[in-house]
Amino acid sequence: MSRHLIMLRVTVKDGERAILTRNGRFERVLEPGRHRVVDPLHQCVCEVHAVVRAEFPADRWAVLKAARPDVAAALFEAVETRANEIAIVSLDGRPAQLLMPWQTRVFWKVATRVDVERVDVTSDPRIRPEHLAMVARERNPSVAEHVVENHEAGLLFVEGRLVERLAPGRHAFWSVGRKIEVKRLDLRPQAVEITAQEMLTRDRIALRVTLTAFRRIVDPERLVAAVPDVDAWLYRLVQFAIRDAVASRTLDEVLAGKAVLDDELRTRVRERVDGAGVEVTELGVKDLILPGEIRELVNKVVEAERTAKANLIRRQEETAATRSLLNTARLMEENPLLLRLKELESIERLVEKVGRIDLHAGDGAGLDALLTRLVRIRTDAAA
Repeated sequence: MSRHLIMLRVTVKDGERAILTRNGRFERVLEPGRHRVVDPLHQCVCEVHAVVRAEFPADRWAVLKAARPDVAAALFEAVETRANEIAIVSLDGRPAQLLMPWQTRVFWKVATRVDVERVDVTSDPRIRPEHLAMVARERNPSVAEHVVENHEAGLLFVEGRLVERLAPGRHAFWSVGRKIEVKRLDLRPQAVEITAQEMLTRDRIALRVTLTAFRRIVDPERLVAAVPDVDAWLYRLVQFAIRDAVASRTLDEVLAGKAVLDDELRTRVRERVDGAGVEVTELGVKDLILPGEIRELVNKVVEAERTAKANLIRRQEETAATRSLLNTARLMEENPLLLRLKELESIERLVEKVGRIDLHAGDGAGLDALLTRLVRIRTDAAA
């Protein structure tokens, strides 16, 4: 664009349009090519606009529409949305703009095909898959997107009301004019650690008990309607159950009946969670911590019990050995020959011992005499 004396020269390229105004009022639109406008008083202003997939200011379009509605209709495509309406604008078949309710956008249509798809979000807040690809989610706060994993249950709440349970996968919703919330619940078994709780037994001894529980969600809809926080709720239930169980037992009963205590706890907790949509698969006492002085007394009692048991076993062995000697003495008394054989066995052992000594000394004469004597004694006994 240049001026020469009284002429205003304008060159408009393909893909452009020029809007000529005189004294701030619209005069005409210049098509591609060379244009010369007579402007002796320099009252004309020419604005060149790119028109390929381009927008035009909405406020200027409103002024142009009021002055020249025919020109505005021929050059522009205006998209205006109403309440609870979303508009997806495609330029030459490609999604380009997403308009929220009560928005106005104006696009040049002289070189671009402008398509508008309007979506009423009052009936169904769900975004269809073909629309989801058109939405720039990271820059659009009016779109709520959630991904439900395969091991999860997704519960869709619209304005605080449970609408449906979502299948695993990707889900997106229009959050225009409404509150959209998706609660994701893990359906896998989860461990709940109940930290050390100090409590008194029936005989007034303080204990610290640590427990572990495994829970699994079996009915997500019922659970969210009954319990706001399943882990905190289960934590309190186990606390109350273990306090009741320990308070009704003495220290000896708690230490001796851990398996019975676990069974009782599981029964109590399962009765209380029944119907809440959660299942307690395992529950048991992990650690029993005694005060320092009580632990020393228990260790002494255990040591005394083991010592007494060892003494009892030793006395039983001594009694058995004495009973065996008594039976042997009775047999020898009733059978003199058996007594004689017993003596021979003793002599034989003595001979073997003496023989080893004599052999070690290198003198075998004494050993031969002892062996001859032994043979003679055995022969006499046999006769």
